[in-house]
Amino acid sequence: MEPKQIEEIMEVIKEFFPENTSIAISDTNEYIYYQPSKKVDLKIKPGDPIKEGSAAYKALTYGQKINSYIESDVFGVPYYGMSIPLIEEGETKGAITAIFPQKPSPFLTNYITVKIDDCWYPIKHNQVIYLETQLRKTFVKTMQREGYHRLNLSDLELFLAPDSFIRCHRSYIVNIDYIEEIQPDSHSTFLLIMKDGTRIPVSQRYASYFRRSLGF
Repeated sequence: MEPKQIEEIMEVIKEFFPENTSIAISDTNEYIYYQPSKKVDLKIKPGDPIKEGSAAYKALTYGQKINSYIESDVFGVPYYGMSIPLIEEGETKGAITAIFPQKPSPFLTNYITVKIDDCWYPIKHNQVIYLETQLRKTFVKTMQREGYHRLNLSDLELFLAPDSFIRCHRSYIVNIDYIEEIQPDSHSTFLLIMKDGTRIPVSQRYASYFRRSLGF
């Protein structure tokens, strides 16, 4: 991951998380960036290997966002971790992990701001039907608007509530509330018919996680 990419990610993270959040960025084997907070410090140094049982380890192993309480036997202190794998062209490149002293309350904002032509519009998360990777940006679709967010899909996933949004494909995250129908599909495992009529595939990679999450 390039230093410029890390800087851009950190600038966005600072806007969403309180000051008592530690942030770790890793590749698939070791940490490449760490910013401790005053409330919780795991004493991570760039170059340290990713420890088995950590939030980052779980996100990289399962290939999906992880929200988990981690006991003190991993780093010496307990923490609540929110980690998301960074995936490019279907390949996992690393993970971003937000580290809290305890489980955080809901995100500071329930809005996502998208650009449409030369203007920006704040949209409530619960109005988003789906998000799609397009040209290294994220296309955001609602019933009333559609526009682009500058972060890619994997980076943006960190800020979405896991009880409402689910990754179903390397290119798609959908809002469960807007799924009209789930059909079997020969080209992918399932096909989602959204309430706006959009047809979105569930890929083989995410099929088991998708079924477990929706209980079928």
